[in-house]
Amino acid sequence: MNTPQIEKLKVFALGGIGEIGKNMYVIEADQSIYIMDTGVMIPEDGMLGIDMVIPDITYLEENKEKIEGIFLTHGHEEHIGGLGYMLRKISAPVYGTKLTIALAKELVNRTGASKRVTFTEIDENTVLTLKNLTVTFFRTHHSIPDSVGLCFHTSQGAIVHTGDFKFDQSQLSQNSDLGKIAQIGNQGVLCVLNDSTNAEKPGYTLSESIVKQEISDVVYNAKGRVLAACLSTNVGRIQQVIEATVTNQRKLVVISHPADNNFDIAKELGYINIPEDLIVSVNELNNLDSSNLVVLTIGTHSHLMAALLKMAKGAHKHVSVNSQDTVMICASPTPGTEITVGKVIDKLFRTGANVLHSQKKIHSSGHGCQEELKLMLNLLKPRYVIPIQGEFKMQRALSKVAESVGIAKDNIFLLNKGEVIEFSKGEGKYAGKVYAGNILVDGLGVGDIGNIVLRDRRLLSQDGILIVVVSINKAQKKVIAGPELISRGFVYVRESEELLEKANFIVTNILEDAMKEQIFEWSSLKLKIRESLNQQLYEKTRRRPMILPIIMEV
Repeated sequence: MNTPQIEKLKVFALGGIGEIGKNMYVIEADQSIYIMDTGVMIPEDGMLGIDMVIPDITYLEENKEKIEGIFLTHGHEEHIGGLGYMLRKISAPVYGTKLTIALAKELVNRTGASKRVTFTEIDENTVLTLKNLTVTFFRTHHSIPDSVGLCFHTSQGAIVHTGDFKFDQSQLSQNSDLGKIAQIGNQGVLCVLNDSTNAEKPGYTLSESIVKQEISDVVYNAKGRVLAACLSTNVGRIQQVIEATVTNQRKLVVISHPADNNFDIAKELGYINIPEDLIVSVNELNNLDSSNLVVLTIGTHSHLMAALLKMAKGAHKHVSVNSQDTVMICASPTPGTEITVGKVIDKLFRTGANVLHSQKKIHSSGHGCQEELKLMLNLLKPRYVIPIQGEFKMQRALSKVAESVGIAKDNIFLLNKGEVIEFSKGEGKYAGKVYAGNILVDGLGVGDIGNIVLRDRRLLSQDGILIVVVSINKAQKKVIAGPELISRGFVYVRESEELLEKANFIVTNILEDAMKEQIFEWSSLKLKIRESLNQQLYEKTRRRPMILPIIMEV
């Protein structure tokens, strides 16, 4: 494969390293930039009120004339969810497989990005000849169909992004393409960006054939309704639930979030096959024999948990879980959400239902464990390895796996977001850093919430707020009304009258002194009120509420 000479190749991550989600990786080949995935991340516990987190693309905005394309490995939101926000700032062609492109278009339309985006559909046989390199693709087996790995053929060797993958010998028709991966390895791989999500787990990932049989057995043995919960992008798991429903001669009710069209898209494109007479309307749910029903609840991780919690509490519009039900949670908790998921499961158990979750073989990860990672590395035979898609402990675990198959320790780069690896004449080294950070999405606001706002939200959530309202006549040099103290989330007013009276007395004295000395600089007056109250309230309560003085001039 003839490719133009490239003097310098740079590889770095703007997200997806040291964290779960927000995957975005960049190859810079001389004056051309190639972007791999544009994902989102579920907010961490301290990000109060935030809906999602996307990568900061300041570097890409500054170099947007160099961008040759955006390449998507598959249709999970942690890989494509930020595309719409990104395309508001930059314009670039988007490449992906049939299902991935369909899901990406839906996301772009939902976020109101430019309608002039060029989407190009590819498959594992596509060859793209771009400005200074050639891009090919190879099929991978993951929990969503149409997943691919990416291979950028350069004059220094190939740079491979494995995408999300596992090797499952029972899935011959849709397994990772071992032959093509080996062929790429034989042609010479300079560097591989390797999925490290399950690098801490020994052995092999549970086979989908075992999961399929287990789900069918659960449906067969259930005396009452079966409530199955699946992620809307886990098309394979949804299909297994459908097949188990057919095998056991039950009817299917599908409940999904109104904003989630992934199920309809996958069905329309033929990735989900449902007999016409299988589905019954959710409105008929209470009129049907419960022993003849499977209720499939689908959505994003947050939508799924919210729906299950409502069902457990009896607050759901259509379904209330009871002791005759069998609940299958066919999804694993996203890292950082384990506590929330645990509470939902606990609520489900309190209904008396038979609840099946992680201890039962009704779900399998879409990521390869250590033996599968070894196989991928042995097939590709890379000179350099960059562990991606995981927290640092996962990256570190993958580095140990790479060493075990003979890759030199000095040739394994454990990166932080923004750190650059530069390749020149086939030799890789650290080469500085580009800016990489988080952009917080809250409602319709993108990037308008920063650390100061998050700090204020944390303070409000911990110790509440105390508002001091006072009206002053500047001409007459006297207080017309107030001070009035309003507590929210700090103390219960009826039980803290003495504390608030003391606080009122302090503020009154400060205002009287200010009137006598003719101090009408409101900012300094507010500061003095805050400092005096903060000291007094902390001594009495050991709490530091946010103190907000409001001075109205009349």
